[in-house]
Amino acid sequence: MFDIQKESIEWGGRTLTLETGKIARQADGAVLATYGETTVLATVVSEKEPKPGFDFFPLTVNYQEKAFAAGKIPGGFFKREGRPSEHETLTSRLIDRPIRPLFVEGYKNDTQVIITTLAHDLETQPDVLAMVAASAALTLSGVPFMGPIGGARVGYIDGEYVLNPTLDQMEDTLLDLVVAGTDEAVLMVESEAKELSEDIMLGAVMFGHREFQPVIDAIIRLAEKAAKEPREFQPEDRSALTEKITAFAKADLKKAYAIREKADRRAAIDDVKARVMAEFVTDAEGAPTKQQAGDVFKKVEASIVRGQILDDGTRIDGRDLKTVRPIMAEVGILPRAHGSALFTRGETQALVVATLGTGDDEQFVDLLEGTRKETFMLHYNFPPYSVGETGRMGSPGRREIGHGKLAWRAVHPMLPAHHDFPYTTRLVSEITESNGSSSMATVCGSSLAMMDAGVPLKAPVAGIAMGLIKEGDKFAVLSDILGDEDHLGDMDFKVAGSMNGITSLQMDIKIDGITEEIMKVALGQAKDGRVHILGEMGKALGEARAELGEYAPRIEVINIPVDKIREVIGSGGKVIREIVEKTGAKVDISDDGTVKIASSDGKAIKAALNWIRGITAEPEVGMIYEGTVVKVVDFGAFVNFFGPRDGLVHISQMTNGRPEKSSDVVKEGQKVWVKLMGFDERGKVRLSMKVVDQETGTEIAKDAAE
Repeated sequence: MFDIQKESIEWGGRTLTLETGKIARQADGAVLATYGETTVLATVVSEKEPKPGFDFFPLTVNYQEKAFAAGKIPGGFFKREGRPSEHETLTSRLIDRPIRPLFVEGYKNDTQVIITTLAHDLETQPDVLAMVAASAALTLSGVPFMGPIGGARVGYIDGEYVLNPTLDQMEDTLLDLVVAGTDEAVLMVESEAKELSEDIMLGAVMFGHREFQPVIDAIIRLAEKAAKEPREFQPEDRSALTEKITAFAKADLKKAYAIREKADRRAAIDDVKARVMAEFVTDAEGAPTKQQAGDVFKKVEASIVRGQILDDGTRIDGRDLKTVRPIMAEVGILPRAHGSALFTRGETQALVVATLGTGDDEQFVDLLEGTRKETFMLHYNFPPYSVGETGRMGSPGRREIGHGKLAWRAVHPMLPAHHDFPYTTRLVSEITESNGSSSMATVCGSSLAMMDAGVPLKAPVAGIAMGLIKEGDKFAVLSDILGDEDHLGDMDFKVAGSMNGITSLQMDIKIDGITEEIMKVALGQAKDGRVHILGEMGKALGEARAELGEYAPRIEVINIPVDKIREVIGSGGKVIREIVEKTGAKVDISDDGTVKIASSDGKAIKAALNWIRGITAEPEVGMIYEGTVVKVVDFGAFVNFFGPRDGLVHISQMTNGRPEKSSDVVKEGQKVWVKLMGFDERGKVRLSMKVVDQETGTEIAKDAAE
């Protein structure tokens, strides 16, 4: 009934198994992949006919995690999986980026890749396994996919590269890098690092590329046994049309691309395109469609821009290959924000705002391996006005989530330890102009906004986007690419870091891959650009402000004995609610006895602090305390002198000479100064008033007291 085919290899200390022929047999390609005890199912379906009216390849990658994979039931009212989480969206992008450039040019059939995590051993991260499974399913499907690709995660622990580190090992790594590519070249890199050098980062990429070669070999062996016949697909021959449009438009396009101002240049290019459409898209028999003519026009554009860069090193806006556009950085531009920055680089601009919060503001992140609290959030928004267009507004799309996470990874390694700076931090980046990398502008603006808010970053962080033009063996690496250079180029290579090293590296390749030599040139050029940008940022603010802003909350942290937590919280939370209501401060207590007290009012923090210390601290013999008389009896008075603690002032300890009645000396509600003399044999507190000056609260000399 089943024609099951399998391939297994030992990879990174665990067994990787790829299986097909048993599950999802009606899909064009389906692979069940298991690594350790983590299992994913990848399926591919591609329509038999191209989607009409599309000038791009309609590929959709959907990665989804099922709660049952970790033996869990989803939360919420409906108890079923809902919209994709941020983690699922980022994993979908991680898989999409290396496979998209490997489809044959011109293929426009609607294609969907779905990867589902079915089992999670809480040890092996499923994202790389999902990428491998998707590659295998595509290779078996018969669609015109020029793979397979492999992928690997690389850690850096104790000076050594580690292949596919476990979740426990990730706690100790200085690097979290995912690399994907073919047997010949690297196609995609995504990483977060703790200020590592260019050489270490390049070594990690090449280590990962070497280590996933056995995976590619296993996919090929599986395909030899189970792949479907390749689909017949012949790309449309547009060489004749390309020659005609080139002859008609090349000279005018060259003039248009000589215009340095973006808006004027775009208007001139649009004018040339309109004349091309009027000339070639007609009712005549055999005339090209609007889409065909538009596709060819883009190629003519690309050939002009790319040729100009490769031949004489001149770019669209007149810069050479290494120059970074003019930078303007400002901080403190929003009066009531905790921290704010406006970062402008050429025609790209990010307004970034930092807001500090307390433990109540932490984000709960629900993952298969468990729920964790996130104290640092970065949200990136790309409104359509930033490129002078109208467009959809609403919840963030995949691109916004991806760009925000890239900036998050760049800044995250530079944050202070949470026990040193116990705030929840939220950054919001509003892209107000865009012509070039807005994610790297977000990195720069985020660093400045946090320093403006008083967040003690380990070091400022800057980012730069690099591009590549490659024809044959000839190539040019571009620093600080423009939007058009991104669209018409072969690589999007983003590097962020401090003066000391790289904190994040992301690379996407639109061609078959790039070599170690090109990556080395790009990393070196990026370092020069990053150092320049950090210098420009330093003119606005070189380090974090010494004090938090006027409107930011203050947080005091104290530690109390664990056995005192119950007393501070009180029955049903009665005590802690009373502290919050009466002082106005927020109080957060952890299971280990860490207490965070937050308020923008210093008096409120002090009042709550004293209250909690009064509950948890122990009075010291010989110390003087101010107390309140709570009850007067014949033999003395009970005084509340230390939080909820009361003690007895015997009538003989009220004044020199024994008074006839206690009520002759004190009354209920009266404030008095007392000295803790000690404890009797039953542990009862013994207090004295007569040894303390009741006006000043200072101790009276022994002779005078007697």
